Amino acid sequence: MEIDIISILIGVLAGLVGGGAIVYAVLNSAAKRRSIGILKEAEVEGEALKKEKILQAKEKFLQLKEQHEKEVRERERNVQQSQEKAKQREQQLSRQQQDLSNKEKQTDQLRQELTQKMEGLERRKEETEKMHAKQVTQLENISGLSADEAKKQLVDNLKDEARTAAMSHIKDAQEEAKLTANKEAKRIVIQTIQRTATEHAIENSVSVFHIDNDDVKGRVIGREGRNIRTLEELTGVEIIVDDTPGAIILSCFDAVRREIARLALHQLVKDGRIHPARIEEIVAKTKKHLDEEIMEVGKRTCIDLGIHGLHNELIRMVGRMKYRSSYGQNLLMHSREVANMSAIMAAELGLNPKAAKRAGLLHDIGKVPDEEPELPHALLGMKLAEKYGEKPDVCNAIGAHHDEIEMTTLLSPIVQACDAISGARPGARREATEAYIQRLKDLESLAMSYNGVTKAFAIQAGRELRVMVESERITDQQSDELSMSIADRIMNEMTYPGQVKITVIREKRSVAVAK
Repeated sequence: MEIDIISILIGVLAGLVGGGAIVYAVLNSAAKRRSIGILKEAEVEGEALKKEKILQAKEKFLQLKEQHEKEVRERERNVQQSQEKAKQREQQLSRQQQDLSNKEKQTDQLRQELTQKMEGLERRKEETEKMHAKQVTQLENISGLSADEAKKQLVDNLKDEARTAAMSHIKDAQEEAKLTANKEAKRIVIQTIQRTATEHAIENSVSVFHIDNDDVKGRVIGREGRNIRTLEELTGVEIIVDDTPGAIILSCFDAVRREIARLALHQLVKDGRIHPARIEEIVAKTKKHLDEEIMEVGKRTCIDLGIHGLHNELIRMVGRMKYRSSYGQNLLMHSREVANMSAIMAAELGLNPKAAKRAGLLHDIGKVPDEEPELPHALLGMKLAEKYGEKPDVCNAIGAHHDEIEMTTLLSPIVQACDAISGARPGARREATEAYIQRLKDLESLAMSYNGVTKAFAIQAGRELRVMVESERITDQQSDELSMSIADRIMNEMTYPGQVKITVIREKRSVAVAK
């Protein structure tokens, strides 16, 4: 049984081995055929690829050849155009050379003609001079005047005619200027004045202290006058106790000292204890209180005007202006008025109104220093402003408002004009009677110093000067010259507020009597 199984297995194995050989032989034959097919396909594809690459190379070659030929044609065209332009330029140059040669020929001809004409003119000039000399000789014989005398007479006549024409032109120019510039200037000034209104004070050198009872006078004087002497020594004010009922007079040119004396006297009378020690205490307190009030006035003024960044010392000087007056005009009110008008004018003219207002407020600080130097108040105010850090344009406006230094900024003439407006406005200042009368006399005397003037009258508080002239000696044209000459002399030789109008009156009266 076991032998049969083994035999079967051996048979099976032999069958498997024989079949594998057969299978291998079959597979090997198929692989060879497939390899041959693949090789043939590869050869065919290679031939096709080779042909395609050759075609592509030929196309590329044709493209490059066409592009090269195109570039060659373009270059040839450019060269041809350049040659044509060169030919055209050569033709133009030849034409220009021909034109130049023609012009040179014409110039030579013109030069010859001009030479001939100049020679002819020289001959005519000589003939004309001979004829002129002959005519001058004949005219001298006829007129009885030499050529120099006649020339002088002619020049004098021409001068008179020129002067008359010049005066006419000046008058026309003045009228035209008045219609244009003066109208606008008046509008700005009048609008500025109308928009500012301030209080005005009258300058006094005395203050009156009113009392309810005359018995107080004795207590103020004290035993053997010790109280009044102490008060005068401490305040620097002269105290006048006389028979005036209900009043004690305080006399001093310094308004601050007068105010200290008045306030101290008020405190002493109110307290009732009047003796030297108490007087010293009250005066010291009053001085301190007044210093604080001066600073407060300065600060309040700066706040009202909208001025910031002012040095404390300048603020104190502004406050001191309250107790200082000039020609009867309170200095603080005057400075506020100038500041407001300066700001308005600067705004109308397109300038900086804040700087103008600052310069207007500080323009008179030189009048209120602690010490009285020899410098004019304008220069002193400028030095104080420079010392306390004000800008150059403000300092120049302060120093130049009385023409003591040169004006370098546009603010300076504005401040000067506003200062003159504020001081010259009617009612702003009080002028001494003697000085006022003398000024009017000087105006009339100046007008009477001219030949042909018969009468001169200063009217309207010296703001108008009427001059009467002789009609036989002064012509209408000379009247215009006379008014301008008088105006120039008044501006250069006299000091006056505002402006002075000069009116020259010339009239001719023909009188006949019928009998």
